[in-house]
Order: sequence, then structure tokens, then C-alpha cells
Amino acid sequence: MKHTTLPNTDIKISKICLGTMTFGQQNSEAEGHAQMDYALEKGVNFFDTAEMYSVPGRKETYGSTERIIGTWFKKSGKREEVVLATKIAGPSPGMPYIRENMDFSPASIALSIDKSLTRLQTDYIDLYQLHWPERKTNMFGQRGFKVQDDAWEDNIQNILETLDSFVKQGKINHIGLSNETPWGMMRFLEESKYHNLPRIATVQNPYSLLSRLFEVGSSEVCMRENVGLLAYSPLGFGRLTGKFLNGESLPKSRIELFPQFARYNSTQCTEATKLYNEIALKNGLSLTEMSLAFVTQQAFVTSNIIGATTIEQLKENIASIDVVLSDEIIGEINAVQAVIPDPAP
Repeated sequence: MKHTTLPNTDIKISKICLGTMTFGQQNSEAEGHAQMDYALEKGVNFFDTAEMYSVPGRKETYGSTERIIGTWFKKSGKREEVVLATKIAGPSPGMPYIRENMDFSPASIALSIDKSLTRLQTDYIDLYQLHWPERKTNMFGQRGFKVQDDAWEDNIQNILETLDSFVKQGKINHIGLSNETPWGMMRFLEESKYHNLPRIATVQNPYSLLSRLFEVGSSEVCMRENVGLLAYSPLGFGRLTGKFLNGESLPKSRIELFPQFARYNSTQCTEATKLYNEIALKNGLSLTEMSLAFVTQQAFVTSNIIGATTIEQLKENIASIDVVLSDEIIGEINAVQAVIPDPAP
């Protein structure tokens, strides 16, 4: 396994991060425990979760992923070997079961942190992230920004002051954002700089061969401000494994189980995937290996969040750390991007 450090810290983390959102719906507790055992054995010491997981969010399964991680910590005694990241959910009219006020007020943050700590059976969270912004902006498959009257008032300084209080209490160590824009990242950086408040270490956004929009604007922020991208959906909800190339039906796949997540289902995604698969095969790689290696070796990527529903998938995903793409392969990939740019927003 290759390792790096969480930006602006001395915390050593693996370049591959174990995503866990399948624990509690697609994966049982035993399967989740097996994945964490295997990942740690292979040097993956960075686990990511969220209070709303498993996905898709449902009242019946809310918090199930954190609970499964918590029982693994208790059983294994390996909490100190893991760098743990979780998230607080932002405003969502469809999730009133999480808490009455789906905002980032001091009361909401306090409640969410304490609930996560209880489910995770730990005293502290290494990286605490805001899962999505309070304000209305383009995220979750929305390509462009449209001005909307969302009654949001800039409270970023207040959010950082609240998070700072939990850093001082020892309940969280570092903070990050998720599904955030360049403007949002810079506002948080600005407030932390001028008010001596905790600085964001990371941003967790989608990034893959099918969605390279992060390269426009956000990548410059990350590289100039030393903020690390935690890239999620590097395989485009399984599209970039190649298993849909022949039009077969896979009823247990995420794309078919959760049709509401449709950003990877366009004709352009299918066509681009075929072209990427040809590049991989020509160079003796699987499409999975090439897709994950492309993400991992980007200079602005701190860690690549992989997720799996089987140990076999997990093994291939983790093994991709040993694949290094040549300049020639990158050139071929960029040629496809030029013809079918970012088919998934």
C-alpha cells in the first residue's frame, strides 16, 4: 500500500480509502467486518463513513454503517490503527428521521457528533466532514449553478467556531467538506485564516474517468491551498468496471438497485466506457485497474475512496494501488475525454 499524509497534519493515511456506504443494506454486518479486516491487512488504514449511511438513505437503515464499524472496533480492538472519517448530513427534506433541524447549527452539530461517537463506539473522530452544503448549489449530478432563493445566510464562521469547540474537547481532530464547490472551499479557507479557526484538510467530491469536472476550478484550489481531494465514485457506480458493456442485467448492482442515482446511466457514459475499456485491454489492464489508477495518481487526490460489495471486488480495487499509468495511456484517456467530456456531471 502507498501512503501519504492528511494535508496540514502528520497523520499517515493510505492512498486507498475504504468506503463503507454498502454496510447495512448491500452488505451484512459480517461482510462489513470481513471487508475491514481485509482492508487493514492490506495496509488500508483510512475508513470513510457518514451518519446517514447506508445508501440510499432510509429511516430503517439510518446509522447502520456507523454501527457496523462500531461493532468491528469493539470486536477487533483496532480503533487506534484506523484513521476514521465520518460526515454530518446537510439539509434534506427527505431525511427528517436524522434530526429535527437538518442544518449546521451548534445544536445540530453537537447532536450529530455525539450520535456518531455512540454508534462508532469511539471517543473521537479523526476527520469530520460536512456531507453537503446548507446553501443550494450544484451538486449530486447538477452540472451548472443556478441562483436560487434559499434564504441561506452566510454562517461559515459560526460553523467553524462550533467545530473548533469540538476539536478543543477532543471529540474531533480535523475537518473537511464534501460535495463542495470552489467558492465554498475558499470561503471556509478564508474564515479559518482570518479568525484563527480550524482549517479544512480535505474535500470529498466525485471524480472519475466519467466525471472530471473537479479539474475545472476545484483542483487549483486544492493544489494551491493544500487541500486534499478524497475522490468518491471512482468507478462511476460500477459503470467503470465494464460489467454493463454488453447490456446485461445485473439485479444486485448499484445502478440497477438504485435507479434514482442516474448520473452514470446516459448514452454518453456508455460510449465513453467502451472507449476506455478498449484502452485498458490494449494495455493489458482491466478497466477497473485503469480507472482506479487514473484517479489515484492525480496530484490533487489525497486518497481514492473505493467501495465493494464482495471481497473479490475489494481485492481488485485495493490491488490497483500497484498500477501506474504511462504518459501514453494518459494521452489516450485524454483523447477520449476531449471527444466525450465529462458525460456524468
